Amino acid sequence: MAAVLIIVAVVVILLVVVIGAVIGMYNSLVKLNIKTDESWSGISVQLKRRADLIPNLVETVKGYAAHESGVFEKVTEARSAIMSATHPAEAA
Repeated sequence: MAAVLIIVAVVVILLVVVIGAVIGMYNSLVKLNIKTDESWSGISVQLKRRADLIPNLVETVKGYAAHESGVFEKVTEARSAIMSATHPAEAA
């Protein structure tokens, strides 16, 4: 009778250990799943932020291109004036 009780106790202890291990693994998997979802959410937020910043960048580049165009025109005019000058006083 004592041998049967020892076997039953060992089986119960093994079942408790196995169930505890399964619960621990399940909790770890749930934690990893939540962490993965949070990471994808962060990626989604950064992609949206980048997409929202592109129009601002385009407007900045357009404004700079307009300014740069004016500068190039002035430089070209100045160069043409110097090249067409016949006297040093005209070049200044």
